[in-house]
Amino acid sequence: MTPTRDAFEARLRQIGAERYHDRHPFHHMLHGGHCTPDQVRAWVINRYYYQSRIPMKDAAFLSRVDDPDLRRIWRSRIEDHDGTAENEGGIRRWLRLAQAVGLDPDYVASAQGVLPATRFAVDAYVAFVREKPLLEAVAASLTELFAPKIHAQRIEGLLANYAFADDSSLAYFRNRLKEAPKDVAFGLKWVLDRADTTEKQDAAAAALTFKTDVLWSQLDALSSAYVDPARIPPGAWHPGEGLLAKGAA
Repeated sequence: MTPTRDAFEARLRQIGAERYHDRHPFHHMLHGGHCTPDQVRAWVINRYYYQSRIPMKDAAFLSRVDDPDLRRIWRSRIEDHDGTAENEGGIRRWLRLAQAVGLDPDYVASAQGVLPATRFAVDAYVAFVREKPLLEAVAASLTELFAPKIHAQRIEGLLANYAFADDSSLAYFRNRLKEAPKDVAFGLKWVLDRADTTEKQDAAAAALTFKTDVLWSQLDALSSAYVDPARIPPGAWHPGEGLLAKGAA
């Protein structure tokens, strides 16, 4: 017997409660003010790679969708990140954060210093959405169920603990507090409506679990490379690289 819609939604939410990256030690370091300036910079550089690939992931999804109504609704996600004539977009807001922490935005946008594990994890997510059934591709996005909480914590923690934090540098997170609930309300209903067999529910739950692994592995990579004892892999960002010239911030 297929579990009820409510039971399936509870299952999805439990995945977040157990596996979302707000439970990761690096998350607590960052929000608690225990990261060094270089550890914050490493996080900004690597998280940018994830942010920059989100609209590419959504474009890959749209290329497979036959339903024009679904395409119309989904493409707002690309606009939220890439921007429009009226909205600068999340990517530009993230680069403003990069500048606030002392990084050259052009260096960050080049993705030169991204950790190999970050690149592999993020690219795997883009490939997942490009290749898996649409139900699983949408289900993987449902980490947005848990995002508003982490964004609110991030705003509070960064403002309390870091000199660079202000309304301008944290604009990305403030905007996501408005954007993510809209996206997840649609995505959650879409998945709940279509996961009407046990097999489909299992596949959707596995997709959401995969996405939590993508996010968790990025923080594992940061911890391994930049938290004592630091083990920075070849080609990844080293402290002192990619900084703004004095007076340029």
